[in-house]
Amino acid sequence: MPRETAVSTTRLRKVKITRKYTKFAPGSVLIEQGDTRVICTASVEKRVPPFVAETSGWLTAEYAMLPGCTPFRKSREVKQGKPDGRGVEISRLIGRCLRCAVDLEKMPGVTVTVDCDVIQADGGTRCASITGGMVALCDAFGWMKRQGLISESPLRHFLAAVSVGIVDGKPVLDLCYAQDSRAEVDMNVVMTEDARFVELQGTAEGEPFSEKQLSALRRLATNGIAQLIAAQKKCLEIK
Repeated sequence: MPRETAVSTTRLRKVKITRKYTKFAPGSVLIEQGDTRVICTASVEKRVPPFVAETSGWLTAEYAMLPGCTPFRKSREVKQGKPDGRGVEISRLIGRCLRCAVDLEKMPGVTVTVDCDVIQADGGTRCASITGGMVALCDAFGWMKRQGLISESPLRHFLAAVSVGIVDGKPVLDLCYAQDSRAEVDMNVVMTEDARFVELQGTAEGEPFSEKQLSALRRLATNGIAQLIAAQKKCLEIK
């Protein structure tokens, strides 16, 4: 994995979101966060799964790490003959989080699938997928409105995700791989623009962490997510 460089423990890595990154998907972005790169596309289908009421819509997500995204080639799932367990777990996480931002009843009979494909991994790929997927989703909603599939945007609020952790005894925001690989505590946080929690996934790798440390991580995450949502809105030209 890439060697760690001097990185601030309390600031985000450099973030860049490029919209309309692919030609055919109603919503598509490339999100770059540090050395992590993820392509997020939002595709629209006029159908819903059998378990969804006709008066509602559905939103789901798929996540994959593509061959070449790490120093050692990652085989495709089709070659393995079975789904990648980590990929399935992260796909469910992304879908679950993005559904919290959407009023599904405002998109009846429509399914939106957000595909998140990691083309370069240096930590925080699932978080970058959620943050980038949110922008792709907004563009897809604009496309749906122009096509007459919806009368108003189903978006309830913005949300974003960031990793935090304790590395060498210090709270760190937005971990790169080198930091994450030796972190004593690793946590992924997903929050809305009004600072409500959508998801908290935190684990101590060795020594348990204290409430004081948890509070420090929460403050870092809240600040980082506020910056990410500001970047989303700036990209979408929302004031």
